[in-house]
Amino acid sequence: MSTKPDTIKITASHREEISASYADLFVNVKGSSVFSGGEAMKKAREVSQLVDELTRFGIPAENIHLQGVQVETSSGALLKSSSASYRLRVRCDALGQIADLLDIITSQKNAALERIVWKYFDEEARARVMEAAIAKAKNKADKVAESFGVKLLGVYDFIENTFDEETPVMFQPQPLTRQSKAHAAAPEPNLDMDVQHSKTIQVNVEVWYRISEF
Repeated sequence: MSTKPDTIKITASHREEISASYADLFVNVKGSSVFSGGEAMKKAREVSQLVDELTRFGIPAENIHLQGVQVETSSGALLKSSSASYRLRVRCDALGQIADLLDIITSQKNAALERIVWKYFDEEARARVMEAAIAKAKNKADKVAESFGVKLLGVYDFIENTFDEETPVMFQPQPLTRQSKAHAAAPEPNLDMDVQHSKTIQVNVEVWYRISEF
């Protein structure tokens, strides 16, 4: 039967805020005709207009993807006159372009931004935060061991928990009230949209250090 060695338990944590690396913009385009696949990007007039504007601005064509098509019919039958909703995903690699992309999308009569999903290259940050938490634990353990007059012999057990703290940002156009209708022609409407985003990574560690006898 094994006997647990003398140990001390040390807890520590470290947190770091990182900025988003890129973003996916999800756009809904109302089209007056029905196409699917690659044809929709070229033959659906409303979609091709938006795609042309985005590529002229500098968004690579491979960063614009058709996610789905929903056919809208009034009679229940698919006709040439049927309309459709096209769902697009636009990858924005340079976050400094977000504000300009919002201008392009909202300037299109039949296009509406549904949401922005912020993306992170966070593997290095997670490793860096964990190393900092472990360093804090080791520093704390050294001081505790010195206070008790014992030596650290090694690590008996280790537990690590990582948490992401992020507030989701959704596109929520404000409905016009009686008061706001009078100012509806204002040149700078409030779209209630953040154009920068960040999140906090926090790592908590629990370390049991083996120690010499008291």
